[in-house]
Amino acid sequence: MRVRPVPLLAAAVLAGGGLVAAAPAPHATVTVSTASQLKSALAAAEPGDTIQLADAVYPGNFTATTPGTAAAPITLTGSSRAVLTASGGYGLHLDGASYWQVHGITVTGGQKGIVLDSATHVTLDSVTVHGLQMEGVHFRRSSGDGVIENSRIYDTGRDRPGYGEGVYVGTAGDLTDRSDQVRILDNTIGPAVRAENVDIKEGTTGGLIAGNSFDGSGLSDANYDDSWVDVKGNGWTVRDNTGVHTLNDGFQVHAVAPDWGCGTVFTGNHADLTGATGADRYAIDVTDYSAACPVTIGAGNTVTGGRGLVDPGVPVG
Repeated sequence: MRVRPVPLLAAAVLAGGGLVAAAPAPHATVTVSTASQLKSALAAAEPGDTIQLADAVYPGNFTATTPGTAAAPITLTGSSRAVLTASGGYGLHLDGASYWQVHGITVTGGQKGIVLDSATHVTLDSVTVHGLQMEGVHFRRSSGDGVIENSRIYDTGRDRPGYGEGVYVGTAGDLTDRSDQVRILDNTIGPAVRAENVDIKEGTTGGLIAGNSFDGSGLSDANYDDSWVDVKGNGWTVRDNTGVHTLNDGFQVHAVAPDWGCGTVFTGNHADLTGATGADRYAIDVTDYSAACPVTIGAGNTVTGGRGLVDPGVPVG
């Protein structure tokens, strides 16, 4: 049901015959309980609107294309019992839908869970994403300044182990995908994530991975997935995360393109490498380290098991 209060008059006539703009019209709250209602609400959404999902199963693929604004974001909200379930494609696709806030819902089934294309300033908060053929959440095509926080992602990559990342930022081999300043905060990722829990691609800059709990028990060692986090972008900060169950390393930094994979800062992370059998087994594995492409191993990083905190020759402190 769509409720939009009657708007105020666009202008009021003053005693002297002048005009003054009235306050903007109140925003709408749309309550939906079926898949068809949800699709209609997504298509009709305007800046400032709220789409409230009742507890129900919503079969299908759902796409939003209308952006909100910084002053009036569009909100899609419901409890974890409001379940978007797809049999293929994307569960929720924010395609050019900048300034959206998605809260509380569950996305399952299909190829990918939540995909952002050219959608900036999007917040995903307290969502649950699971049961997917490939990755859980993907920020791509320069979907910068986004946030995923307080969320749970598990059981991904069912169809193609090694391509089932929990959170994927950027596009492999595409330096034009500037999905910059993405923040990945206070999430629980894993188990049964059949690729890296978080994969940060070259071309992306300045993001933050903080306060997350990683479980790599789904890692398959296919397509080089043998760590919880792999950073190939520049200037990322990785702090106060914990991880268990890995095949090889905890966190990795790779320079897969010239001048990329530089400037990552690690602080306060704990890696439990108990049971890892890979060749390296470092809490933080910095491949091809050089002073021209620095990585900072700061205070408070710790490790249990494995061969040590970081590769020999990489400065710590």
